[in-house]
Amino acid sequence: MSQYYSDPKREADPYSLPDVEVFYADEGGLYIEGADSVSEAGWYYWACFPGCMPDGEPTGPFETEEEAVADMRYNWDLYY
Repeated sequence: MSQYYSDPKREADPYSLPDVEVFYADEGGLYIEGADSVSEAGWYYWACFPGCMPDGEPTGPFETEEEAVADMRYNWDLYY
């Protein structure tokens, strides 16, 4: 699993933490209590600070990690 900043400008801030986790899951390979398991293999992302539980369900699947990161940053710009 890789950690990313939803806003890449925050990477230079020494007091800022990455706030998104991007990961690959096989079909049926991820179970989230209280939610559906991942039904398709692919790359996913969710809001998640290091060492913390994710905030919400994963978004995806995407064919590549780069596509997941691009979608996450596009959607963060729209909603936050």
